[in-house]
Amino acid sequence: MSGAVASQTEIRAGRLPAIRALAPFFCLYVTFGATLGFLSGGAPLILRARGMELAEVGLLQLINLPVGLTFLWSAVLDRIRLPILDHWTGWIVAAQGMTVALLAGLSFGEHWPLPALLALAVAACACVATMDIALEALVVETVPAEQRTFVASAKLCGGSLGGILGIGVLVGAYDSIGWQGAILACAALDILCLLPILFYPEERLRGAGGRPERFAGALARLRAVGIRILVLGAYFAATYLLSGPNTLALLDLGVPLSQVGLLTGTVFPAVNLVMAVVAAGLAARFGTVRMLVIGALGVLATGGAMATACATGAAWLAIAATVGNFVCAGLMGVPVFKMIYRWAQGPQPATDYALLFGAAFFAAMPPRVAAPALAGGLGWPGYFTAALPLYAVAAAWLIAAIRRTLQADEAERS
Repeated sequence: MSGAVASQTEIRAGRLPAIRALAPFFCLYVTFGATLGFLSGGAPLILRARGMELAEVGLLQLINLPVGLTFLWSAVLDRIRLPILDHWTGWIVAAQGMTVALLAGLSFGEHWPLPALLALAVAACACVATMDIALEALVVETVPAEQRTFVASAKLCGGSLGGILGIGVLVGAYDSIGWQGAILACAALDILCLLPILFYPEERLRGAGGRPERFAGALARLRAVGIRILVLGAYFAATYLLSGPNTLALLDLGVPLSQVGLLTGTVFPAVNLVMAVVAAGLAARFGTVRMLVIGALGVLATGGAMATACATGAAWLAIAATVGNFVCAGLMGVPVFKMIYRWAQGPQPATDYALLFGAAFFAAMPPRVAAPALAGGLGWPGYFTAALPLYAVAAAWLIAAIRRTLQADEAERS
C-alpha cells in the first residue's frame, strides 16, 4: 500500500520521468492515427488508383463512423472488467488484438467486393475506437490533472505521426510492398506499440486522476454533461466551417493540386506534431484559458486573411493564411483535449469521454457536407466572412465554459 501512495505522490509532484510516463500513451495514439489513417485515408487512395469508381470510394468514408458512435457501447467498458489484466489495460489489449486480427483478415481481401472490404474496415475502426476510449478512461483515472497537458500533447503528437505513417509512408511504399504488405505492416505497428502499456501500473496509480466530479443529483450531472456536449459540438462545427474548406478554396484560386496535396498530406500533420509539443509547454507556462484565447484570435485572424485572399485573388496570401490556421488551431488542440479529460472525470469515464468526443465528431459532419455548397452560393469571400462570427461565438462559449470549470476546481482546492 505504501508503494502505491508513494507512486501517486511522485506523479502529483511531477517527478516521474516524462518519457517513461508518456511512452505507453504516445505509442497507442500512434497506432490510432496510423490505423485510421490507412483505413480511411490510405486505402481509398490505393483503391481509387486501381480503378475503383468515385461513388464507391465515397462510401469508404463510412469507415470513420464508429469513432463517433463509441458511446453506444462505452458503458460495457465502464461496467465489465475482463479477466487477467487490469480494467482499462485489459480492454486496450482486447480491442487492439481484435484490430490486428481484422487487419490480418483484410490483408487477404485485395480483390474482394466492396461490401466485404467495407465491413472488415468498419469493424477494425470500431476496435480502434474502443481502444481509444479505454485509453482515455485510463488517463482520466490514473493521470493527475496537472499532468494531462502532456498526455494531450502525446495524443496529438502520436496521432499526427501515426497519420504520416498510415497515409504517407504506407501509401508511398505501396508499389513496393503491395496490399498485403501495407496492411500487415500496419498490424505489426499495432502489436509493437501495444507493448509499453503492458507495463503500465494501472492498479497502483488508480485514483491519482482525482476524485470524480460531484453533482447535486443525476439531473444536475445530465445538465452539466449536456451543456458541455453542446459547447464542444458548437466549437468543432464552427472550427470546420472556418478552417476545413481552406484547401478547396486554394484549388479555386489556382494553386496546383500538388501544392495543395503537400499542404494537407505533409505540412498539416507536421505542423500538428510540432504545435502539440510546443503547446504543452506554453499551456503549462501561461495557462489554459490564455492559450485558448491566443489560439482563437489567431484562427480568426487567419480566417479574415483567407477572406481577403479570396476577394483579391491573392493565392500567396491564401497559402500563408492556411498554414497560419494550422499553427493557431494547433495551439488550441492540447488545452481542449486536456479539458475533455477533465470533463470526463466521473464515475463512468469511458462513457463520458465517448459522449463528449462523439458530440464533436458528429457536430463536424453537417459542415463537411454543407460547406462546399454554401461556398458555391456565397462565393469564397462571403463564405469566410460569414463563418468568422460563428467561430467567434463558439470559441467564446467554449472558453467561458472552461474558465468556469477551472474556477470551480480552484475554489474546491481552496
